This record gives sequence, structure tokens and C-alpha cells, in this order.
Amino acid sequence: MSNSINPISAAAALRTDRRRIADALIFSAFFLSLCWSVFVMDEYLGFPLKQYGLEPRTAEGFRGIFTIHFLHGDLEHIAQNSLAFFVLNTFLFYFYRSISLSVFAVIAIVSPVLLWFVGRPGNHIGASVLIYGEFAFLLVSGLIRRNPLLLRVALVVVLYYGSLVWYVFPVDKKISWEGHACGFFIGVLAAFWFRKKGPQRKIYQFELEPELPDDENAYWNIPKVTSNTPQQETTVTVKYHFKPNDQSEK
Repeated sequence: MSNSINPISAAAALRTDRRRIADALIFSAFFLSLCWSVFVMDEYLGFPLKQYGLEPRTAEGFRGIFTIHFLHGDLEHIAQNSLAFFVLNTFLFYFYRSISLSVFAVIAIVSPVLLWFVGRPGNHIGASVLIYGEFAFLLVSGLIRRNPLLLRVALVVVLYYGSLVWYVFPVDKKISWEGHACGFFIGVLAAFWFRKKGPQRKIYQFELEPELPDDENAYWNIPKVTSNTPQQETTVTVKYHFKPNDQSEK
């Protein structure tokens, strides 16, 4: 049996993989370009856009459900969010390609809606809601799918961004920890909701083959033959004969 790899199949797989990487990078870069464009307009061109953030439990602030992700307070805020979002979103769109848009949409829309109900009064802005949602999804989904590759992705996410978990709690009142918590919560729910879709654990051949029926002719199924007739005991007698050597004295 030959173990050689078909060069045509290998080349096609390489092209597909490159296209997946490119799509993931392009989407992440496109979203960040929108965030930076809005930031430049607000910070340097005199457009007061921060006022369109999410304000919980107000009719006017409900519009922030769609604008919260693109608004940032200052340069440090958008710079920190940009790096984390680029990495996590690229992971999401590369490793979960078939369901990435659905997961992204759920986190991007449902998380702000939840924040609108439970958040503190004020103006909530920033893409950190998305960041925490994607972080939670990649972590929990990698653990529950039992896929070795996705589990490694989850471990990498924890290794580099595990400290994000602290800011789900009110450790700093100057940040919207409620936004972080809402994003994280929806990310966990999305991981369970989409667990049957997208990449799955590899199913091995022995798991697909049905169990063979029990063979009635197998030796363990052959009934033992027992007899009701009493058997006579047989006695065996062994006799030994000793004959001394006939040797003459000298």
C-alpha cells in the first residue's frame, strides 16, 4: 500500500488554507479600519461621535447596541482593543470558518442588548464587549468539542489572554465591567448553542462499525454435556519389583 501524498490534493489543500487565513485577516482588518476611522473622526476631526454610545435603559441609548463596538475613549483604549480583537477574531474566523459569522453576529448584537438591560447608567463604548465574547467562545468551545486542534487553540487563548477574566468583575469602576461580563456570558452561551455545528471531533472507524452479533457457534456458547449416569471409579495399582545385582565378592 503506497503512503505517497497526491501533489494535486496537497496543493488544493494549501490553497484552501491560504484562502481561509486571508479571509480571517481581511475581516479582522476591515472591522478595525472602521473603528479607527470613527476614532479619527471623533478625536481629531471634530465629529462628536462618542455621544452615540450605549446608555442602559434609555430609548436614546438603545442605538448604542449597533455603535458601541466602533467607539473608543482615547488612543490607549483603541490600541489595546485593536490587538486583542485582531488575534481573537482571526482565530474565530479561521478555526470556526463555517459558523464564524453567526457567532460574531450573536456576540455583537445580543451582548449589547443584555448590557442595555443590566448596565450602570452612563455611556458604554468600546469593542471589548466583542473581545470578551470571542475569548469566552474560543475557550469554552475548545473544551467541550473534544477536538485536539480546538483544544490547543483554547489553551493558547488562555495563555495569552487569561488575565482578561479579572475584568469581568468590578475591579475598576472606570471601565465597563458589565460590558465585559455580558460579552463573556453570551460567548459561553454561543459555545454551547453552536456546539453541534462547525468543526467537530474526529470520528474514528472503530466508532462507526456496528458491534458484531454474538456467534451462537462460538465455543463459549456451546453448552456443556453433562451425564446423569454415575461413573465408576477406576483404581490403578502400580507395582514395583526390585532385583538386587548379583555381584561376587573379591
